[in-house]
Amino acid sequence: MTALTDELKREYLSVIGCEVTVTMDRPIGTEHPKHPGLIYPINYGYIDGLIGGDGEEQDVYVLGETEPIERFDGVVIAVVHRYNDDECKWVACKRGETYSKAEIEKNIHFQEQYYDIEIVTKD
Repeated sequence: MTALTDELKREYLSVIGCEVTVTMDRPIGTEHPKHPGLIYPINYGYIDGLIGGDGEEQDVYVLGETEPIERFDGVVIAVVHRYNDDECKWVACKRGETYSKAEIEKNIHFQEQYYDIEIVTKD
């Protein structure tokens, strides 16, 4: 694993704390469209019009909601850098909520276990 460049880390840190509106395309309980049997235990969606590294809209994990939702307004608390993929994932929650890196990792492990990742936070 190669370390994150300072430039990329600065870019990720600049996103943390930003308010976002996330549209869910995979709410809690949804099965992954390409991987049968992989069920989303958290809400997962994208930011309309913001293109990520894979050429698709930026993906976001939403923490703290326990029911399936359609839209979410919150704040980015972390960026998940994938060393073996073209894209990164953002992690959002309601303003004022906090999650440690360990808590974030536990929540996103269902999908990120297949990647070599680093979770970037302001802490």
